[in-house]
Amino acid sequence: QVQLAESGGGLVQAGGSMRLSCTGSGNILSLNSMGWYRQAPGKERELVASSVSRGVTTYADSVRGRFTISRDNGGATVHLQMNNLKPEDTAVYYCNLQFSLSQRYEYWGQGTQVTVSS
Repeated sequence: QVQLAESGGGLVQAGGSMRLSCTGSGNILSLNSMGWYRQAPGKERELVASSVSRGVTTYADSVRGRFTISRDNGGATVHLQMNNLKPEDTAVYYCNLQFSLSQRYEYWGQGTQVTVSS
């Protein structure tokens, strides 16, 4: 059973910073992708940033240069450092884990609210 435990989130003023963390546990293939998606009210869930265990990272254009994704704990934990936050970054942020073995596996965290006030 794979579980993703998220921490961080809350309320911050525009221009501020916040860090989200997510730790995976259970039967997880060492070669995997962990990342963060977000969903604002009335909008579809979108990729914010992802990190493949070999070190390749991907960012949404809207956050590139402001957000940084990193991994530690042997790759079991993924962090999202968010700087210069904007009101449009307000959303529920979800941790995501993907890997393929004989089939594709995908898991989601429970989500954490990030609210940026103007």
